[in-house]
Amino acid sequence: MGMRALVIGGTRNLGPPLVKALFESGFQVTVFNRGKTHADLPQQVERQYGDRTKPEQLRSAIGGREFEFVVDTTLYNGRDAQAVLSLFQNRTARYIFISTGQVYLVREGPVRPYKEEDYAGPLIPEPPQSAVSDHENWKYGIEKRAAEDVLTGGWKEQRFPVTILRLPMVNSERDHFHRIHGCLLRLRDGGPILLPQGTDLPLRHVYGEDVVQAVLHLAKASLGKGEAYNISQDETVSLEEFLEMLAARARAHLRLVRIPRAELEEAYLLPDCSPFSDPWMSALDNAKSKAELGMKYTPLEASLDKLVQSFQFKAGMPVKGYARRALELELATTHSSGG
Repeated sequence: MGMRALVIGGTRNLGPPLVKALFESGFQVTVFNRGKTHADLPQQVERQYGDRTKPEQLRSAIGGREFEFVVDTTLYNGRDAQAVLSLFQNRTARYIFISTGQVYLVREGPVRPYKEEDYAGPLIPEPPQSAVSDHENWKYGIEKRAAEDVLTGGWKEQRFPVTILRLPMVNSERDHFHRIHGCLLRLRDGGPILLPQGTDLPLRHVYGEDVVQAVLHLAKASLGKGEAYNISQDETVSLEEFLEMLAARARAHLRLVRIPRAELEEAYLLPDCSPFSDPWMSALDNAKSKAELGMKYTPLEASLDKLVQSFQFKAGMPVKGYARRALELELATTHSSGG
């Protein structure tokens, strides 16, 4: 019998390739989630269902078992992190928490790309709730920090074997936001891509398969306990460079039209029309993960080749954010200066 691995979540974006990779590496894999998202997982994978925000349901699902390896992809606050400590203390040899680069965006002062040591320091004030997007993103970053702090405290006080992986935006074949897929649809229909006016943030994302490899690497080694690591691609590119790379792979001509952000927001076109223009998008320095974990990242061009090829086979799949494309094109005609 192989070692036991538990994946909490496991059906969206990173989940299925992660579960498959652990299974193919010899783990007996159990997946715990609400069962609301369909995913093709190996038949031998055990499925358990429940709501992880109700600790008794997770406790009931795993019973008295111990797991050599736990990967938590759906932990979002300190309360649920406390439940994790209570449930898994002395019942797992490794616990991997999938966190976010947004923990840096609620900090005052750090400079992109953020390093792990930028985590500590004063936090920005809470935005007004009337600024819905800013408030929701701030809350997400604050609550992820609360989860990190609980688990890091568990390591310091009880040697709870946590390793934290902080991710920027993840580009993957299963991205449920359909960000790259939506860009490709717009490129292929011949119309322009709408961008908000103003300065674009440089992009430094991560390819989903590289996150899977980071988790798999930790599953096979005792490295990184009590540590946090940024998992990110090597390259930093401008938004226009990124879109040009997609356009080249789609054999399309890139046309851009700049629209005032407020106008796009009023029409409810953001983030769908320009998902890589979000001011709450982190950029992470990956030097620590390469030095301490031996991480090697897929070159951006190679990852885009794989993604574009994958989406070619999903040409007929409806993409929710593309449904209002006619309005985008109508707005574009009213901003003739464009580009």
